[in-house]
Amino acid sequence: MIICVAFGTLSRKQTQTRTAASQSAGRKPLGSDRYDAIASDLTESGLLARGGFQPRPSDHVPSLRDGRTARAVVIVGNAGAGMWKVFNRRAPSGPNPLDGWSRAVLERVAERHDADVVMPSDGPPFAPFQRWAMRAEPVSASPLGILIHPEWGLWHGYRGALLLPTEIAFPHHESVASPCDQCVDKPCLSACPVHAFKRNQHLVDECAAHLATQEGKTCMGRGCLARHACPVGKAAYPGTEQAAFHMRAFLSERSS
Repeated sequence: MIICVAFGTLSRKQTQTRTAASQSAGRKPLGSDRYDAIASDLTESGLLARGGFQPRPSDHVPSLRDGRTARAVVIVGNAGAGMWKVFNRRAPSGPNPLDGWSRAVLERVAERHDADVVMPSDGPPFAPFQRWAMRAEPVSASPLGILIHPEWGLWHGYRGALLLPTEIAFPHHESVASPCDQCVDKPCLSACPVHAFKRNQHLVDECAAHLATQEGKTCMGRGCLARHACPVGKAAYPGTEQAAFHMRAFLSERSS
């Protein structure tokens, strides 16, 4: 299952030091060593700790496997080339190889930190990852219906979440205005060759049908043209190899 696919070109130093919440603004709170340790453990696989939150009933965070209440949620995602380099080097096979690899990485980290893993593809019922992400870091809904990041634009994603039985401190981030609020022309809504995007809606059947044709080869090779049209985060585009992988995965999922 593909949730807000992520790409980018961060250096190794940036990947190690810039978790999503602290990237966006902030200052390190007292008692955040536990979060920093989790972020460090994720770095070896090119993944990022993208902030987190203390759950409220309205967040619909499930209980831990042993019945305990989850007291903290760490959102895990990717942006930049780090994840793709590690994943592609190991070249896992089978259905949904990126999901399988991501789960294995998160389970290793979870074991070190007495945590449970929740994936976007777990369900039904499915965890409300977009709502969780908006609590964890300064992202907002775009006209395409996926979340936009103030630095990475639409080239980022969420691989899973870690649920912990104890509260931990998270890096502080300031609320920021959505880049879409300042975008008058909304080129993302007109760039799709088959107009598969309406405001906050993706017409997936129309999209998949186009990708399966000769005319869809440009999208299949470069990635979604609507995302390319967004003026935010263009430097985060990873190149054709990763983009084509995600497009093939999307089309395969729709065909299965």
